[in-house]
Amino acid sequence: MADRAVRKTGKNSQGDITSLCDDGQAWSPRYKADAISDIDNGLHTYHVPWTSGRTEIRVVQGATGRYLRTDRDGTTKNNLDDLPDC
Repeated sequence: MADRAVRKTGKNSQGDITSLCDDGQAWSPRYKADAISDIDNGLHTYHVPWTSGRTEIRVVQGATGRYLRTDRDGTTKNNLDDLPDC
């Protein structure tokens, strides 16, 4: 299992997350469906690195299907939507 840091995200025209990225990493970009499968099956973990620690990326069930989200931690700076584009 690899623990993968995510520093950028791909987004579609509606702003939905389509991929997770980290420049210079062989796994990057990792498409949303593949990242969801990785997390569900315990193959890899994903997180946003932060100066005071890390914010885990989780799979959640929304009204329109499953998607990736960071744990709520009181800041928006490490939200997937707010990361730079891949």
